[in-house]
Amino acid sequence: MTIRQVEHEITVAAPAAEVYRLIAEVENWPRIFPPTIHVDVVERTGAEERIRIWATANDAAKNWTSRRALDPEGLRIRFRQEVSAPPVAAMGGSWIIEQLPSGGSRIRLLHDYRAVDDEPEGLKWIDEAVDRNSRSELAALKTNVELAHASAELAFSFEDSVRIEGAAKDAFDFVNEAGLWVERLPHVASVRFAEDTPGLQILEMDTRAKDGSVHTTKSYRVAFPHQKIVYKQVTLPALMILHTGYWAFAETDGGVTATSQHTVVLNSANIARILGAEATVADARAYVHGALSTNSRATLGHAKDYAESKR
Repeated sequence: MTIRQVEHEITVAAPAAEVYRLIAEVENWPRIFPPTIHVDVVERTGAEERIRIWATANDAAKNWTSRRALDPEGLRIRFRQEVSAPPVAAMGGSWIIEQLPSGGSRIRLLHDYRAVDDEPEGLKWIDEAVDRNSRSELAALKTNVELAHASAELAFSFEDSVRIEGAAKDAFDFVNEAGLWVERLPHVASVRFAEDTPGLQILEMDTRAKDGSVHTTKSYRVAFPHQKIVYKQVTLPALMILHTGYWAFAETDGGVTATSQHTVVLNSANIARILGAEATVADARAYVHGALSTNSRATLGHAKDYAESKR
């Protein structure tokens, strides 16, 4: 049995306790780790928890369940995949965060793993996925921790909601069936949609802005019938370095409240190029908020019409 052990590390200009908190609170992961699409806490007992992770590995979307042991005093988090996705037979490791005299911290990410049937090809695939993901996770963690530590104005969240006199299932179906959006939504010019694993979707589409320009975006989505669809955009417009969100459908008295939520981090380096030399961060926030909200409200409006017509 071949068990591979590897270690990656990076230094970050932020206190160790702050870094530990960002890694410990899994709801942060889609925002700070590029491969992570969504994470749910399945159960929590004291310092032990089970989490379910949806993430990409070598451009393929996978999901698995892990157990974690949290040690806030020692600034360590141990993890072990409960059920791994082939070609991984077993996978575990640790996050170790160390305070540096400079006020920054050193982050060490340890992995141990083996391949199904000790297949050399499988082991090579895991080697590459772990190396690529570890490097991108640590680089992104550095960028996002330092960004969060230095400037809150570039990150913001908002939501739009609509009341629907219909069934949650019908509203959910409209958003879930994104492959039909080119026929159902005027602002969608074309769609490439795939769902090889039930509930795990890849959505690439071209959308028209108010000024007539067309933008291509690609998202990974995780669907939880008939309550929620969470997503992470991986091909982004120039003004954003992060865009995650969800569609939620809550049954209320005699109807449904449908909500579209967005979390955005602006790309400050592109503000002047896109919006002009005089444009500020506030201008960019307003522009991005307006563009996303316009599309969300249009989609919610059409979902409302669709669900109410099904009554």
